[in-house]
Amino acid sequence: MRPRKRFDQINVIPFIDIMLVLLVMVLTTATFVKQGIIPVDLPSAKASEKNEQQKEVAIYVNNKGEIYYDKGKVSIEELEQKLSAIPSSQTVVLRSDKESRFQDFVSVMNILKRLNHEQLYIVTKD
Repeated sequence: MRPRKRFDQINVIPFIDIMLVLLVMVLTTATFVKQGIIPVDLPSAKASEKNEQQKEVAIYVNNKGEIYYDKGKVSIEELEQKLSAIPSSQTVVLRSDKESRFQDFVSVMNILKRLNHEQLYIVTKD
């Protein structure tokens, strides 16, 4: 029988190599995820129009029946005025409390339909 060899040390060099490779991969991909795109130096043109990014409009209906347009409290009449001032292609996000009255939700939807807003998102929770 052979004598048993005592195991005093663990060779960690391969482990360190693997961890360094993983670190390089994470840091490389994290810069693309942070920016969202690969950086490109775009050429400029003199005869181009600037298209302003349209941000989405948020409408909130809480359980007390209060309506908020972009975090500012409005009445149903003021909401209709504000929505008629924006183009119908503008994205509208509607967040309604689950305890709110259904009539408040229907009133907002009725205004959006009357003003022909087609880009409507209703936010729910899974």
